[in-house]
Amino acid sequence: MNRSFLFVPADSERKLQRAGSAGADALILDLEDSVTADARPDARVMAAEYLQGKKDVWVRINPLGSDDSIADLEAVMPSAPAGIVLPKPRSAADAIALSKRIDQLEQQHDIEHGQTRILALCTERPEALFALHSYVGATERLYGLSWGAEDLSAAVGASENRDEQGDWLPLYEMARSFCLLAAAAAEVTALDTVFTDFRDGDGLLRYAASARRDGFTGMLAIHPAQIDTINAAFVPSTAEVEHARRVVALFDNNPGAGTVGFRGKMIDRPHLIQAQRVLKLLKRHQS
Repeated sequence: MNRSFLFVPADSERKLQRAGSAGADALILDLEDSVTADARPDARVMAAEYLQGKKDVWVRINPLGSDDSIADLEAVMPSAPAGIVLPKPRSAADAIALSKRIDQLEQQHDIEHGQTRILALCTERPEALFALHSYVGATERLYGLSWGAEDLSAAVGASENRDEQGDWLPLYEMARSFCLLAAAAAEVTALDTVFTDFRDGDGLLRYAASARRDGFTGMLAIHPAQIDTINAAFVPSTAEVEHARRVVALFDNNPGAGTVGFRGKMIDRPHLIQAQRVLKLLKRHQS
């Protein structure tokens, strides 16, 4: 399970070379927001070359339906990226359309069918928030959902998306929560959005910790310096693991029990499910 996805502008050879040693679980070569329109033809070539022989490298294409998105896919798919990051979808219909195009390109380039996954940035358009349920059962290629505040705030005309303390304003906290709920409903990975102030290490630590607390299993990153903090935040602590093991053992020793006493409190099946999730998360990161 990937904890950290690092965005890398695909038009920067220096940043591409640096990204490989950053320790991120996965890279996202960006052909969208961080690359100007004039630079995209060269960026596509650089992305395709960088992808050769590498694992866990994704590509963020331009919004589906644009000429740029067509050129993006045609350029990078022969190099077999791990997945495609889909920006600004209006609903899961865009993910389904992307999946069908990937079907064609996988076949054309002798890539194993279904190998290329999709990560949808599902809240970047206002209308998308009303269609998040559509991701349930949409396509087997769907790896996960993440969200973004910058495009959404621009779309609604907001001057800020955080308050004076740096916390999300209600609209963006809602979008974040809806993304998490939609991912859970679709049974796919939920990734929290980027923490843009890459110089604020303490702020990143708090944000990443709250993301895992809330149920996200990973996070997007915009700078290599963020990776170690993010990776550490999404591994269960020693105390969490010990607690989870005791809960699981307690239910194992009381088969058929709906509730059991633990440290002066009554716990039930949801606590067991959460404990099992913690141990499963630990196992994935140890493998």
